[in-house]
Amino acid sequence: MTQTDRKIAQILDAALPVFVRFGFRKTSMADIARAAGISRASLYLSFNSKEELFRAGSMRAHTRALDKVEAALAGQGNAFDRMEMAIALFQRELIAPFGGSSDAEELFAANMALAADITLDARTRLLTMLTQTLNVAAEAKEIDLEPLQASPHQLANIMMAAMDGIKHAQWNGSSLDDDTKLFMRLLRVAVTPRSGQ
Repeated sequence: MTQTDRKIAQILDAALPVFVRFGFRKTSMADIARAAGISRASLYLSFNSKEELFRAGSMRAHTRALDKVEAALAGQGNAFDRMEMAIALFQRELIAPFGGSSDAEELFAANMALAADITLDARTRLLTMLTQTLNVAAEAKEIDLEPLQASPHQLANIMMAAMDGIKHAQWNGSSLDDDTKLFMRLLRVAVTPRSGQ
C-alpha cells in the first residue's frame, strides 16, 4: 500500500463515523479533516468535495463487503449456513453502520443519489452469488424448491426483497440481526427436503 493509498484509507475510515454522527448534509469537509487528523487543504488534495469522498467510501465499503460475502459463500458448511453468514456480513458491512444513525434515511438517500450505480452493481452481484449458491444446493438435493414452485433466481430475488424490508424495519426498533435470522429460519423450513422423499 502506497503512502497515498494509506492517506485515502485514513480519510475514508475517519469519514464514516462523521457521516453517521452528523448526517450527510450537516457533515463538512472540515469535520472530516479534523477526524482524519489532517488539514482541510490536505483533504482537498485527495477529494474535491464531500460528494466525491462519500462516493469513494461507498465504493470501498461495497467492494470489501462483496469480497467477504464471496468468501463466506465459498466456505464450508451447508448452503443455508453460508447464505445466512453472507447476508449477515453484507448487512453488517453496508447497512448497520448507517442504520444506527439518527440520519439513517438521509444517509441511504445520499448513497442512492451519489453512488446508485455502485449500490445497484453490488446488489446484482449479490443476487448472482445467492442464485448460484441456491442452484448448487438444489442440484445436490440439499434444498427442495418444488414445494415453493420457485427457481433459485426467484428465491434469491425474494431474499433480496426481504433484506430491503428488514433494513427499513430497523428504523422502527426492530433488530437487523434478529429479523434476518428469523427470515432465514422460515426460508430454511420452507425448502428443507422432507424425510422419506
